[in-house]
Amino acid sequence: MDSTGGQLLAGLLLIVVVFAAVGLGIALLLWAPMNDPASPGTPSRRLSAFSGLVRAGGRGFRRRVQRAMGFVSRWRLPGTAVGRLKHTVGHPARLVVLGFAAAVLVGSLLLMLPFATESGRAAEPITALFTATSAVCVTGLVIEDTGTYWSGFGEAVILGLIQIGGFGIMTLASLLGLLVARRLRMRLQLSAQAETKTMGVGDVRRVVLGVLRISVLVELVVAVLLTWRFADGYGYGWGRATYLGVFHAVSAFNNAGFGLFPDSLMRFTTDPLICLPISAAVIIGGLGFPVLFELRRELRTPRKWSLHTKITVGMTVMLLAAGWVAISAAEWTNPDTMGPLSLGGKLLAGFVAAVMPRTAGFNSLDVGQMNDVTLLIHNVLMFIGGGSAGTAGGIKVTTFALLGFVMLAEIRGEPSVHALGRRLPAGVQRQALTIALLGVAAVASSTLALLALTPLKLDQVLFEVTSAFGTVGLSTGITADVGTAGHVILSVLMFIGRLGPITSVTALALRERTRRYERPEERPIVG
Repeated sequence: MDSTGGQLLAGLLLIVVVFAAVGLGIALLLWAPMNDPASPGTPSRRLSAFSGLVRAGGRGFRRRVQRAMGFVSRWRLPGTAVGRLKHTVGHPARLVVLGFAAAVLVGSLLLMLPFATESGRAAEPITALFTATSAVCVTGLVIEDTGTYWSGFGEAVILGLIQIGGFGIMTLASLLGLLVARRLRMRLQLSAQAETKTMGVGDVRRVVLGVLRISVLVELVVAVLLTWRFADGYGYGWGRATYLGVFHAVSAFNNAGFGLFPDSLMRFTTDPLICLPISAAVIIGGLGFPVLFELRRELRTPRKWSLHTKITVGMTVMLLAAGWVAISAAEWTNPDTMGPLSLGGKLLAGFVAAVMPRTAGFNSLDVGQMNDVTLLIHNVLMFIGGGSAGTAGGIKVTTFALLGFVMLAEIRGEPSVHALGRRLPAGVQRQALTIALLGVAAVASSTLALLALTPLKLDQVLFEVTSAFGTVGLSTGITADVGTAGHVILSVLMFIGRLGPITSVTALALRERTRRYERPEERPIVG
């Protein structure tokens, strides 16, 4: 396939077909046979209900579907295998992990195809694995430059993986279940709830379709603005400008940070028509879908906002403002970053630099030339991340804020923790503390491992590790130099950073139980 357009189309179609086939296989071979078994000669009621959904398709098509479903219903797995599968997929956290792992595996295999690279030679397995993990986990760290190393087919696969990772593999599974069966079983509902953080299983359909509408709307608007700017301001043909606009819009809204320019956004440092739409997409995607749903309904009545929305919006504004001021002050006279820019250029560059550590990964300034103070500020912002149930990573702004409320209550000597007129349950406080400490442990242990494996300096390694854990994608330029072992560590860290907070909170919430007795109380010395 010679044309880039043909390669892009082939890549997108292939990844859609692959994941649709996987989802359909799960729907047919897992949920129906295992949860509603029928006797060998008798179709189950569930299969009959499914066949009723296709009555409008004609008698011949209906008969073929019934025969196929009857064959599936008669197929049986060994009892031990069924038990293990039920145990594995019965927990939403496990199913989320398996879904993302499957997406990484499929993406790696597709990127290892010879025509996925510009050279026509198959990519190294570690390069394909690292890139697929970075795309699915919407990070943006790369070993090879995206725009020059990968062909149109490879770029299409990366774009598809970004969309799948940002949208949530379980959200896509829920949507597929809606399209195939017009209903969701309890396990599929709980799995989608674990990924989307919805409050009730009855609202899954509305949530999934709402997520789809928001994603398409934001990405479409940003893509149109970027396409017009690339074509009108930089002389790209409309075809190429459209592709650049769509790719960067999808990457920005999903907080992925993948770009098709070798210098990310550095050539557009002073162009607000490029930087601001991308920054807006990053902020919107990083707020989290529950917040976006509530803002759509109650935008003009902040008093009616839930505690989660108030904390997320408030912390987002505070961190953006603080980061903007701190980074601008630290880099204002740096001759390798903001120094040569005009006043307006410095303000714009400072704002973009404050937005992107919220797990976006684009950069309009050379990160490798920033001073140590700025790198430390980036580390803090990257570790905190963005809003829950969105496309951002990190420990999340709500976790960070809850820890602050706990500290404030302890300093005041109050017996309970209150936040914005609401009392925080003890279980939520423990979950926030657990997530934060697990994040610190992951970053510290990975930093120690990379320092032992590479000759790189502490500030560079810590920045790279924090960027991977926070699924940010910013780098001082050492990603390709950490070696195979380092790439494996960063891949695992990206996977943990994307799924760790989700699975940990879900597991903790599902394991909550009431203790029927208490041990004698004794206080150790603290501090």
